[in-house]
Amino acid sequence: MPRSTTGRGTADPQSSSRAHTPSSRMPASSSKHYHPYFTPAEIEYLSEKQRGKQSATQEEKIRQSACTFLETIGARVGFPRRTIATAQALYNRFHLFFPRKDFQYYDVALAALFVSTKEHDTLKKPRELLAVAYSVRFPELAAKSKNPNGEVDIDTMDPAMVEADRQRLLAVERLILETICFNFKARMPFPYVIKLGKQLKASKKLIKLAWRMSIDSYRTLLPLIYPPHTMALGSIFAASLLLSFEQPPPPTCENETPPGEIAKLLNTDSKDGWQTQYHTRPEDLEDIAHTVLDLLIQFTSNSSANTSPTTPSSPSPNLPARDRQALAQQPQYPYKADQLLRLKIAMRETEHPPRRHKPLGNSDPSALYNNDKIGQNEGTVRFLFSPPGFESDMV
Repeated sequence: MPRSTTGRGTADPQSSSRAHTPSSRMPASSSKHYHPYFTPAEIEYLSEKQRGKQSATQEEKIRQSACTFLETIGARVGFPRRTIATAQALYNRFHLFFPRKDFQYYDVALAALFVSTKEHDTLKKPRELLAVAYSVRFPELAAKSKNPNGEVDIDTMDPAMVEADRQRLLAVERLILETICFNFKARMPFPYVIKLGKQLKASKKLIKLAWRMSIDSYRTLLPLIYPPHTMALGSIFAASLLLSFEQPPPPTCENETPPGEIAKLLNTDSKDGWQTQYHTRPEDLEDIAHTVLDLLIQFTSNSSANTSPTTPSSPSPNLPARDRQALAQQPQYPYKADQLLRLKIAMRETEHPPRRHKPLGNSDPSALYNNDKIGQNEGTVRFLFSPPGFESDMV
């Protein structure tokens, strides 16, 4: 029986070559931690870094166009609110790591929606999302479509263009997945609005308005700064201010708390009361309220601010019947810009000092998240669902 050439007395040439391979030739390995929230200083730094030569006004205009694009597609497909809101948050998170000049907003928004459908088990195929996106981006094609819903027949379009768009969607999807470290957990503030509203004995009108404001808050960067329960309390606080400022006392039931009293309660320091119970501070609620009011001022000052450039602000024959009806029935905030400005001024007179955040210093926040090689296929990457130092990451 022949003896093996790889016995004890003879070294395996392949294993020997592997043993003497320089460590520099081995693929590098790294870890990326998921950071669910960012400090305002980090948000400001990363936004300015990825904004490039664009102004803050241009950046906000593109953000609102992308959010409206997602709203339109979500309403047309029939996605639940959680799918649309998560897609908007994913879009805003993406541009904390990638420059806006390198991507079209509709490409990133559609990829964010595709990831969101996976998170919430409302999955649609890329071609299905592209067909709806084409009908929104190109209303002239939707007008020629024989589909009763106005959707573009994707089979009649250039196959090369459709395939290129599909591949681009999948490529951006991978980048988005890396920015969230493949963490598919998404917590929404909407259930908290109802639960906390009932605990505070708020009226149905106040809860309904707070629900609407929590929806619109996803057009901002607030979901990347505050957890959902704080977002919900901030929406309730803002709604209570709107219903009590320069308004006659609304009729309330016996077991309901007037909006003015709810606003006063949430604006009062109570370290042994609601602050401890809800793990929230009044400074955070004031910041959320100011941001949402700024968004409302933008909407009321420009009636077309909440519509994308390719979607008319009024019903058009190019839109399918259900979209024209949705636009006509879309509820509008019954507030004027000057009234909202007076409310913001009144809030400034009694608000608390802003929360003291840790200064940014000279460090680059993007380096903390190890995102310099996001999107590159180099070495082995270990994606962790929690920030560094959490016990869930320890083996």
